Amino acid sequence: MSVIEEDKLVFRLMQLTDIPQIVAIEQEAFTSPWTSEAFVNELTRNHFARYMVMAYGEDVIGYGGMWTIMDEAHITNIAVRSDYRGQGLGERLLTELQRTAVMFGSARMTLEVRVTNEIAQRLYRKMGFEPSGIRPGYYSDNQEDALIMWAELEHEGGDTDDDE
Repeated sequence: MSVIEEDKLVFRLMQLTDIPQIVAIEQEAFTSPWTSEAFVNELTRNHFARYMVMAYGEDVIGYGGMWTIMDEAHITNIAVRSDYRGQGLGERLLTELQRTAVMFGSARMTLEVRVTNEIAQRLYRKMGFEPSGIRPGYYSDNQEDALIMWAELEHEGGDTDDDE
């Protein structure tokens, strides 16, 4: 595992030049990885798409993507390079995605996760996501079901329950 200095992490919008590194992370992380063409399409043709990278020096060590539609954000993918896992970087990345979603007017966020991916589910629950249903046979590689999860997003200013 490569230990990082957190103050040297940079979160920025994904660029076309990042795609080779992103595809390498996809292939490490997923059994059905997205292609470079899929990312090019997301960055150049999908007006709802918002993709960011987590960079450490010159290296992209994680990325996340979502679609922001009306007041909802739908996470399409999120991954951290295997050498950097287990350091809370997935949580940092998801926090940045949530902040970005709020910036684009989202009040809620959703995602699908494999029913067997307990590590990811633990992270999502920690970040405020709650299960809300199942998509049967969602994953094309093995027909595994997906757990649908939703979270309410925190807006600047905190709680709406303040006594004013």
